[in-house]
Amino acid sequence: MDLNSVLSKLETNNEEEIKRLLHQYNVERLCQGLLTVLGRQVGSCCQSTCLETLRILSRDKRVLGPVGTREGMLVLAGLARLQAGEEGGDSLQEDAQTEEEERVVVEALKCLCNVVFNSVAAQQVGADVQLARGLCARLHAARAGCHEVGLFSLRLLFLLSALRPDVRGGLQRELHAVGLLTEVLERTLDLRWVGPYEVAHPGLQALPIPAEDNERAMEALKALFNLTLSDTSDEGGDHQLRLVTAIMRHLLMLKTQTEDKTEEAHSHAINLLSNLPVSCLDVLIDLPVQGGQEEYSGKNMDAVQVLLDFMEKRIDKGANYKEGLTPVLSLLTEGSRYHREIRRYIKTQVLPPLKEVKVRPEIGSTVRNKLVRLMTHVDMGVKQSAAEFLFVLCKESVDHLLKYTGYGNAAGLLVARGLLAGGRGETLYSDDEDSDTEEYKSAKPFINPITGHVEEPMPNPIEDMTEEQKEYEAQKLVNMFDKLSRQQLIRPMGVRRDGTLAPLEEALRQPTADSSDSD
Repeated sequence: MDLNSVLSKLETNNEEEIKRLLHQYNVERLCQGLLTVLGRQVGSCCQSTCLETLRILSRDKRVLGPVGTREGMLVLAGLARLQAGEEGGDSLQEDAQTEEEERVVVEALKCLCNVVFNSVAAQQVGADVQLARGLCARLHAARAGCHEVGLFSLRLLFLLSALRPDVRGGLQRELHAVGLLTEVLERTLDLRWVGPYEVAHPGLQALPIPAEDNERAMEALKALFNLTLSDTSDEGGDHQLRLVTAIMRHLLMLKTQTEDKTEEAHSHAINLLSNLPVSCLDVLIDLPVQGGQEEYSGKNMDAVQVLLDFMEKRIDKGANYKEGLTPVLSLLTEGSRYHREIRRYIKTQVLPPLKEVKVRPEIGSTVRNKLVRLMTHVDMGVKQSAAEFLFVLCKESVDHLLKYTGYGNAAGLLVARGLLAGGRGETLYSDDEDSDTEEYKSAKPFINPITGHVEEPMPNPIEDMTEEQKEYEAQKLVNMFDKLSRQQLIRPMGVRRDGTLAPLEEALRQPTADSSDSD
């Protein structure tokens, strides 16, 4: 904002506008003055103080004009000791030596994070001067540096990869950042490999992840999530992604300093696993050194159980299902769809052989009850995720799904999949079947297919009516439906032969399979 522009606008009579303009001009001038000081050769103490002030100002999107320029960004990049410029560069400027110099680097990185987050112009400049290249060089060289330098370098890399698709593509293809961030996680979590894709078990007496290490690991996971949103085949193919899967499995088995931080770490791991090809998920259960359970072909289900516990905990929270629950439901669904042992184990935990048939499927405190309740949730995404998960556990068999949920709860999924007339989904599953319990077999003829449970006999409301009264009530009901239909408050629907819904008149006109043999 130049002075002439401000002076011309001061001629208006709007006091609030004048106040706002002067405030913005003052702050922008302060930002410009701070950048001027930072561009000169001044002491580290003065630099860190100026950067602290600039960091506070950089939270305001309205005053970032002077900072979001090429000159402003290069000043901050230089103070952060990142090699930047049009030609980029793979080397860092000389590492900070004193504590005060490290403070300058940290404050400069914090300013860059704020400016990149709040300014589109700064994001463009950051891409032009190849900040990401300098950040990758730092992360590659930083074996045991200052915690905050590593933390905010990772955070800035996360922001650039989230806000600039072109930067994200360069990180994947040219800078091989997936492999680099994998190495960062290996160092941060102090991993010890005992097999091609197997990390040594942390043990029951393992100490929680130190708070600082956990912070850096979370930033690395967030950046990895961005980089795996699209195809990563150029990044090292299946091998690299299997290494990531193995590290995520190890992370799921670890604890942090607090329960909330542990849940946050597991959430980031689940989000990242959801991005990876489903073929990599066998790494979660295939642990030759640690061994597994005989009934699941020797596969280790510890990580799958952690995922199930995480899912149930998120259901019990009762809020933020869209972001907190659907990723783990999606991960468990795809894992169950394509990995037989995972599906078999999850089904024993979620849909054990049915014994209780006198209570509606959505009533109770079991995992099945909780998931069935979600099948009628108001959020369409949550409802579909829960229904799809149970459907896959039932090997996409409509009959098996109705057995555990009832027709009323499953109707939404069946309509969406065109399976109202019954049948199966498109995925092929193995032939193993679970046997029904004696309790279910004896009660099956009396189960209401709509509600999914045995109901107490209800009195017949028309038992004492005469034929004339029955005919009157029937005609009354027909007239009510006709009125609602003509007013377009309801639309009578029917089921086509292919299991999809259609207007009733259209469904009735469609000939049945044996129409040639009927009267």
